[in-house]
Amino acid sequence: MAFNKDSKDIGMAAYAAPSLFQPHRARDAIRDAHDKKIPPLLGYYAGLSSIPITRFLAPMNFDVVWIDWEHTACNVETMTTMVHEAIFMSQGRTMPFVRVPGHDHAAIGYALDAGASIVVPQVDTVEQAQHVVSAAKFGTRQRGTRSAPPFRLIPFVTDTTIDSTRDIWQNLNDQAAIMIQIETLEGINNLDAILTQVPDIDIVWLGTLDARISMNLPGNFGLGGDEQEWNTARDKFFEVMDKHDKPYGGFSFFRPPFGSAEGFKKATERMSFVMASADVMHLSNLSEDIKIARELVAEKTTATPARPEGITSEKLAPTAEVAKLEV
Repeated sequence: MAFNKDSKDIGMAAYAAPSLFQPHRARDAIRDAHDKKIPPLLGYYAGLSSIPITRFLAPMNFDVVWIDWEHTACNVETMTTMVHEAIFMSQGRTMPFVRVPGHDHAAIGYALDAGASIVVPQVDTVEQAQHVVSAAKFGTRQRGTRSAPPFRLIPFVTDTTIDSTRDIWQNLNDQAAIMIQIETLEGINNLDAILTQVPDIDIVWLGTLDARISMNLPGNFGLGGDEQEWNTARDKFFEVMDKHDKPYGGFSFFRPPFGSAEGFKKATERMSFVMASADVMHLSNLSEDIKIARELVAEKTTATPARPEGITSEKLAPTAEVAKLEV
């Protein structure tokens, strides 16, 4: 089936691999969004390791889902199932990114083997960035040390290649994307060297919350601040990003109190990858639901109800038999 990239209905299915068990052509999608050939990729943050929630949201056709393996109690099997639920239940319309728990070589391989692209947190140095790319790539041409899984893809069934002139491993190198998170002042100061020496990084995310905390500034829910040292660091980050013409990703919400429609429009002028919603944010609204429900109930229970005529306190008391049952 041929896909039209301009169709909003198919989303990232336009960038799907020959098999849904393989990672999407995420690198191409991010670059096309950066070059304004397509709109920015819009996704939701899966802050909970929940297979049912992933299955429920998959048909809603978000472009991407961020599966947070770093900060949730999630084993390899659950992570893999969430990746598969996102891809298969959306029929390829939603592209999964897994934020791996640190820089562990095995965790990076697990997420890629599942069929996801990866987000790697807290990259501060050139050496760390080189390690990440090495763990994610096959072959010495890219200093790759990733182990080739012999049966993760079924020979002649799910290992069909996009480019038939190259083998599956070379194709996979060009499909899954690598996003790094810069989350400290050290990372910001080293970003120019990182992008110069490690060009295979596809997209960079400025972790505002962690960066501010690492600089001993208030976290402000990741919404930034007006301190001079923060503005200087942030400006430096974007100067380096512009110098290297590198795609940028981040959170941007259009609902108060964490954002606005105008702020969202402005933010997405630069962003190629946007987390515009989150399961945890919507579930947290349940606290407001119960608050309102209790207020509505209280309106009807403020006055003591009148006792029906002829009913005495003795008649209201439970019988011995009923009392025994209640105990």
